[in-house]
Amino acid sequence: MSVRRVYVEKKEAYQGVAENLAHEVRNYLGISALKEIRILIRYDVENISDQVFSQAEKCVFSEPPVDRLWEENFPLEDGDKVFAVEYLPGQFDQRADSAESCIKFLGETGDVLIRTATVYVCRGAITDDDVKRIEGYVINPVDSRIADLKKADTLERKFERPADIKVFEGFCTFPEAELKKLYDSLNLAMTFRDFAFIQSYYKEEAHRDPTVTEIRVLDTYWSDHCRHTTFATELENVKIDEGRYKKPIEDTFLQYLADRKTVYGDRKDKYVCLMDLATMGARILRKEGKLTDQEQTDEINACSIVVPVVIDGKTEEWLINFKNETHNHPTE
Repeated sequence: MSVRRVYVEKKEAYQGVAENLAHEVRNYLGISALKEIRILIRYDVENISDQVFSQAEKCVFSEPPVDRLWEENFPLEDGDKVFAVEYLPGQFDQRADSAESCIKFLGETGDVLIRTATVYVCRGAITDDDVKRIEGYVINPVDSRIADLKKADTLERKFERPADIKVFEGFCTFPEAELKKLYDSLNLAMTFRDFAFIQSYYKEEAHRDPTVTEIRVLDTYWSDHCRHTTFATELENVKIDEGRYKKPIEDTFLQYLADRKTVYGDRKDKYVCLMDLATMGARILRKEGKLTDQEQTDEINACSIVVPVVIDGKTEEWLINFKNETHNHPTE
């Protein structure tokens, strides 16, 4: 079956996202000549029967009460400037994945393929350079790219077989000077001393040379991002420079030192660091008896509070967990 294409756009009363984007472009980017931005979702679909495709148009690709749908093409005005954005290959397209699953519920037995893109129509007396700036504003190059406006003949993707993973030949026997040269060329987060330790491991334990992938993964583990070494580094000499905020910063730091004395007493295993400073507020509240619903655990990167919850007329103690993460670690 050939590739089918549909475009879906919110009706006028539901175009809040497009209106907000236009407002941002005019006010943040300073492109005052922009009159309007239209946002359409493009679905390219392959391996689907006529009957299921017709059903999907009304309950998968669009919601008729709030959406308009066009097949193959949508209306444009003279002077409209159009570009489309799609996920990079390998990025998860949740909209496409959900649509494929929903179409299976409609009874389609074939191997349905769906690719989606977001189409932007810029209207007004704007230049090509203005459009480039708008593209840069809406595209996150980490996960997205400009999509071709022309429909593909097929949605099947063919990937070339990757080359074998490179091995650092002779790594285990490199003298220090050669090992340092390799270290400098890799722009690693770890120190050279760490790199030398890894060399000794592969020489004495693994009895082989490492691959590029292994070194990169180890470097990720070694990074400050994952090990929080900056937060846990002892602060021996703290200097607060002159400036408008010197006094409040100084007062806060002195209060922190006083609270440390209250919380830790004369403990020698506790030292001044950014991690301790960040958590001292909760520690002193608990010491003063003002934080009684906190669960005590060995977890140092999250906390839980005890909350009474009524279930079927019976009060139970439930834990609400707060995790101090906004990213994925290789260890998780």
